Amino acid sequence: MMQELQELGGLDELAALVAVAEAGSFIAAAKVLGRDASVLSRRVSQLEERLGVRLLSRTTRRVALTEVGSAYCRRVQALLDELASANREATDNAASPQGLVRVSVPVSFGRAWIAPLLPAFLARHPQIRLDLRLTDRFVDVVAEGFDVSIRVAAGEQRDSSLTTRRIASYRNLLVASPGYLSAHGTPRAPDDLMQHACLGFTGYAAWPDWPLTKDGKRHTVRPNCTLVADHSEVLLTAAVEGAGITFTADWLAGPALRAGRLIEVLPGWGGKKSGGVYAILPPGRLVPAKTRLFVDEVAQAIKAGWAR
Repeated sequence: MMQELQELGGLDELAALVAVAEAGSFIAAAKVLGRDASVLSRRVSQLEERLGVRLLSRTTRRVALTEVGSAYCRRVQALLDELASANREATDNAASPQGLVRVSVPVSFGRAWIAPLLPAFLARHPQIRLDLRLTDRFVDVVAEGFDVSIRVAAGEQRDSSLTTRRIASYRNLLVASPGYLSAHGTPRAPDDLMQHACLGFTGYAAWPDWPLTKDGKRHTVRPNCTLVADHSEVLLTAAVEGAGITFTADWLAGPALRAGRLIEVLPGWGGKKSGGVYAILPPGRLVPAKTRLFVDEVAQAIKAGWAR
């Protein structure tokens, strides 16, 4: 297709032909396009040479389309009009919030932070439709056709082929229910965890260890777990019900901590580094308004929710 377009002539040549045909002269067309008349004449001549046919009949007073040129110009005008329409449509879609947004989010994070904001978001933006996929695997946003993937990760997300925006930070901390601590005592130091029932998440990067840090000090614990699971929400529920101590993210434990159903254990001792919530977008500087609006909404919801 690109080779055919090159053989038929560039857009500048086609636009020059149409402008001259409509204006009736190179000078008048030059004024309309803001170009030099000699430049337009050269472009039309190049197009005629490429096609091997005369499109314009030139006289000292005016120019007019030949019979072939007239038929050709009508077809070209239709193509240029369609291209202009496509450009306007693309610009409108990019500037105004409308259309489908395909989103990938981790399961637990999606249920805790994305699902609650969706009804209000859709009510405010009735022209936007959402296709939300909850999965804990790292999706290929380009190959799988996603507009944005929300990722929750311990390290920085670096991929030169994608656009990455860090929208929030989080930390891992130890938590247990007031009932459990009342019945079994409160740990005073990391080694005390070895005497407690612990709940282990097998999906944690350092599993089966809990690498803890506080004020530059590091201490790694390999807890004795009475329950392990590959789903963090299962362990959080067990902790709330008094089954033991778990090491989890503050974005997940936050509501239960604020409600008093959980208490932070060994305050200050947490993960060795903070994690981040990232919006991963296809490459390119221009992000459609519909996608940008959704990402901003998620960022604002997290900021407001975690601040409480």
